[in-house]
Amino acid sequence: MLTQDHEVMEAAFDRGINYVDTARRYMNGRNEEIVGRALKGRRDKVFLATKAAWISPEHITADVETSLKKLRTDYIDVIQLHNVDSNSKARALARETREVLKGLRAQGKVRYVGLTTHTNQADVLNAMAADPEKFYDTVAVGYNFKSPPGIKEAIARAALTGVGVIAMKTQAGGYKTEALGPLSPHQAALKWALLDQNVTAAIPGMKDMAMVEEDTAVMGMKFTASDARILTRYSHAVEGIYCRLCADCEATCPGHVAISTVNRSLMYLEGYGSAELARSTYKEIGKEASPSVCIGCAVCKARCVHGLNIRAKMEKAATCFA
Repeated sequence: MLTQDHEVMEAAFDRGINYVDTARRYMNGRNEEIVGRALKGRRDKVFLATKAAWISPEHITADVETSLKKLRTDYIDVIQLHNVDSNSKARALARETREVLKGLRAQGKVRYVGLTTHTNQADVLNAMAADPEKFYDTVAVGYNFKSPPGIKEAIARAALTGVGVIAMKTQAGGYKTEALGPLSPHQAALKWALLDQNVTAAIPGMKDMAMVEEDTAVMGMKFTASDARILTRYSHAVEGIYCRLCADCEATCPGHVAISTVNRSLMYLEGYGSAELARSTYKEIGKEASPSVCIGCAVCKARCVHGLNIRAKMEKAATCFA
């Protein structure tokens, strides 16, 4: 999602990374091209996942065909329907969606099918677990040490039915803070996610060699009491910044603003340091659910159960992404 240099990916593969996650829309399509260059000569050694828009069956097919060209490969290991939430899970689970994915699998263009979810995640995970057909093979879900208990429980239910759980957003925003001095919380955060036996793999974004070296160093390492203390300090430092993406606040917003996605855009900007990703995510919202709606409210009625100042967040987003 953030890696601009294919040589960084190659170095990660040399260090034992064997799963790469990309998407049609990352870097406006450029990210798949970079992944394609990195996979040259080692395609059979790396499990390749990308994502498709699921606006319609035709869009899914078109995205897969484009991805195959951009990635310079004959097949995709797992194709994921991008960003499924409570409002869209019915379409993701619909018969016509399944049929087009079955067709792509029968043609040998994809091996497995999955979903990704950022908002109302527990609801999506529970729907997958309850699916009598058990159609989807994987789910990529935001999961870290600040995730609410409901996410952990839903992950366990999905894993019990055979779904491969891919943990994303493992670094809880990746914010730079002064709370830890020279210490980094990122190895501890990654170890925490991998500690969960229901997690099949983790996909922290690694955009440069420093991140590759830091993250790959945790392979085989145990989660320690020192790691727990580091995460506690980091957690306190980002308490008023980090959005858990639970979307509980959206039910209290009379303007139906997509608060969770707005906050995710801010996280990409302030934590990940990617203005391009932040803006492309923000553009997905649509004006009718953007912070521009907030202008009509003299008092913000939306409430965050974790204490985030939603009005301040929305005002900041409106300024940053105007």
